[in-house]
Amino acid sequence: MQQSVIQYVLSRLHQLGITDIFGVPGDYAFPINDAICEDKNLRWVGSSNELNAAYSADGYARIKGVAAVNTTYAVGELSAINAIAGAYAEHLPVFLLVGMPNMTTQRKRALVHHTLGNGEFDLFYRMAEPVMCARAIITPENCVAETERLIATALYQRRPVYMAFPADYVDRPVLGTATPLPPPQSDASVLDAAVNAIVEMVTKAKTACILPGFFVARANLRNEMMAVVDASGLPFATMFSDKSTLDETHQSYIGMYDGQLMDPEVRAFVEGCDCILGVGALLTDFNTGAFTARIDRSKCINILYDHVRVGNAIHDNIRIKDVLQELAKRLPKRSDIKGPTVSGLGEPQGKKDAKITAEYLYPRLEQFLKPNDILIAETGTPSVGLAFARMPSGSVFHNQALWGSIGWATPAAFGAALAAPQRRTVLITGEGSHQMTAQEVGQFSRYGVKPVIFVLNNHGYLIERLLCKNGEMEYNDVASWNYQQLPAALGCDNWFTARVTTYGELDQAIGHVEERDTGAYIEVITDKYVAPPVAVKLHEARGTLYMH
Repeated sequence: MQQSVIQYVLSRLHQLGITDIFGVPGDYAFPINDAICEDKNLRWVGSSNELNAAYSADGYARIKGVAAVNTTYAVGELSAINAIAGAYAEHLPVFLLVGMPNMTTQRKRALVHHTLGNGEFDLFYRMAEPVMCARAIITPENCVAETERLIATALYQRRPVYMAFPADYVDRPVLGTATPLPPPQSDASVLDAAVNAIVEMVTKAKTACILPGFFVARANLRNEMMAVVDASGLPFATMFSDKSTLDETHQSYIGMYDGQLMDPEVRAFVEGCDCILGVGALLTDFNTGAFTARIDRSKCINILYDHVRVGNAIHDNIRIKDVLQELAKRLPKRSDIKGPTVSGLGEPQGKKDAKITAEYLYPRLEQFLKPNDILIAETGTPSVGLAFARMPSGSVFHNQALWGSIGWATPAAFGAALAAPQRRTVLITGEGSHQMTAQEVGQFSRYGVKPVIFVLNNHGYLIERLLCKNGEMEYNDVASWNYQQLPAALGCDNWFTARVTTYGELDQAIGHVEERDTGAYIEVITDKYVAPPVAVKLHEARGTLYMH
């Protein structure tokens, strides 16, 4: 039997590894909603709203490599678009499936609901262009070819794509056939020249190091990157966006590089190298310690997904995987280069009956982490506080340092947990960010996953207090919630919950978590300005952060 338009698309998404599709139903999207629910290989994951659905897809894509979200036309897709923009910035291939009004309605320019009343039905398709690497309105005639084009583009660039479906086309038979498009191939001569230039620069350098970027993880190239580290013997550090791209227990890992803000030993070593081999590394504001990095670009190599920069020379039309594979074969072993020793956050400091401070909280959270954990750290003090923790073997740390949309972490943690239910997902968020998307906590229990959630309650937006001109401005305050009661209110009836104010109470709560096989939700109370050292440094560096 010939496949319908939506059956073809869904079958291809499943072949990519997608087994769950996030979304919110809507009348123009009903044919897509129905098809997802009727597909034995897929599960419809209903979200509290479209923004949370797309954030959840972001988290899912970080673990599985690809994700999909389904919304209705206009009101649904616009609600999701902030999260899709974040996926674009963070290089995550998320397929946005949008149900449109039928073509008869569109041709008549009928004044129907979910429109601006102007008869323009391609308006939101056009609005989506800046945050999509490819887009198409799917018809029976173009379905096969366009689906393959969008898949190939999304996987190559590791960014979102937009697929719009007129409602009356969804169930029509597809016309034509196609085969999956192969990824672009490297130009062999350019590849050889680029690798030779890299090998020459690394060989001549007295000191060298590697800065692997998050694109390595997004493109599923951790093994290829690790082979380069092992073959070359070079030390590697990571920047804020790139934390845990490679295993932080590896002998070559020297710690986090954050310009002049933190860890002077790592800064001195990295900035003193004659050659810095970056792989998908971006010198953003937070990656460079508020632009305090002092890196000579002429000493830098940066390997990106479609080109390589060696010093000031650019080599186009080569693929990052090919470059890494060649470097693993051809780089000389540099056992003569030794970097600093990474230490992590150290022991928690303080007495058990004392109020919780940053000097205790973040080292204690570091101790709590286990091998293979998935840690989702919200934008703001939670992510900067744990940036210098040393992650256990096999564990991963995810933040949203480039896009930085507060509220991202709670639904992203749900998506990550759904993608890997056999692993423990740990969410650390601030209460201000949590209030934006907290309703998604109910989804964890609904779909049978058991996270450990820490909500850091410091009575407002702490990172904003530290970065604005006056932290006491009332816009930094948030409503006071009874957080400990949220899980039960949202359907998480058997979870362990606690509200802790002292070191001893936090230790006791963590002990309960480690003894139970249930979801856990711990509200951690601190004073208003309890901030980790990196956040304090960012406060001190406000001038360079905002005036670069």
